[in-house]
Amino acid sequence: MAQSKKRRFYMRTAILAVLVVAIVFTVYSNLNKEKNAVLQVGDKAPDFVLVDMDGTERRLSDYKGQGVFLNFWGTWCKPCAKEMPAMDNQYGEYANKGVQTLAINIGESDLKVNSFSNRYGLTFPIAIDRNKSVMESYNIDPLPTTFLINPEGKIEKIIKGEMTEEDIANFMDQIKPS
Repeated sequence: MAQSKKRRFYMRTAILAVLVVAIVFTVYSNLNKEKNAVLQVGDKAPDFVLVDMDGTERRLSDYKGQGVFLNFWGTWCKPCAKEMPAMDNQYGEYANKGVQTLAINIGESDLKVNSFSNRYGLTFPIAIDRNKSVMESYNIDPLPTTFLINPEGKIEKIIKGEMTEEDIANFMDQIKPS
């Protein structure tokens, strides 16, 4: 009789432990789901603060009232390297029309980013997301990924992959303030 009570006690304890683990996992998953929610067209672009290569603090919310061409990239990324000169050309065309370009490098060293920027003669602001927090909040995958953010701070379009210069010009035109 004592043997069967002992067995029931262990069985109930095991079931209770499994239930507690399931509840903890569910709560943890729900708390993290909101943090990593996939951004979609029409969503408000998450604000962030990064320091660019010139030491200037770049806060997305500071661009309110302007369109923002927000590009995530890496020096090792071949499509990124192909589109960067075209982005720079269009930056020159659209900066005075209310469309700002901000390129965010994903966690590479200042030396690599500066070398890349100098090689291509880039003039638009480049910031490094050192701890990849902006990358995570924007759910970046793959590189390059570009967000078109309208003057109200909402995501107008998400482009994954390489763009031509004509694409870039058309996209910048879409987020130009009226």
